[in-house]
Amino acid sequence: MALNIGDVAPDFTLLDQLNQPHTLSTYRGKWVLLYFYPKDDTPGCTKEACAFRDHFPAFQQLHMPVFGISVDSVKSHDKFVKKYDLPLTLLADENKEVVRLYGVWEKKTRCGKEYEGTNRRSFLIAPDGTIAKIYDTVKPERHAEEVLRDVKALMESA
Repeated sequence: MALNIGDVAPDFTLLDQLNQPHTLSTYRGKWVLLYFYPKDDTPGCTKEACAFRDHFPAFQQLHMPVFGISVDSVKSHDKFVKKYDLPLTLLADENKEVVRLYGVWEKKTRCGKEYEGTNRRSFLIAPDGTIAKIYDTVKPERHAEEVLRDVKALMESA
């Protein structure tokens, strides 16, 4: 089942890089970004995480949590956060439940070989818990700026 704008964002609980649980529904009342990415410490994923790091103060000013989600382990996330000094919360979906729930676990092709993996996609969640925007095409180095621009426009129009 594909998620659409206006749908209630599926709730979940995942552990972060410090082994602390985060449940999406506890963030109701705030704008929240869930950005799904393929793998820690790979070129595109590092660019995306570092762009969020560089724009993190702007997200803090908006009191807006930003959660990176991949199927990597808590330990992998911890190493990635420390290596690049990331102030982000990275959530470990090792059982692939949330990537499937959000429809980002898909068949992919690389070098003629088919495999399953996480598609880079983000979901902007409104304070009422509904999906306000879905980013199907993400440019890793520009994504943080795009989200900031969109959330500010949505806040102004509300």
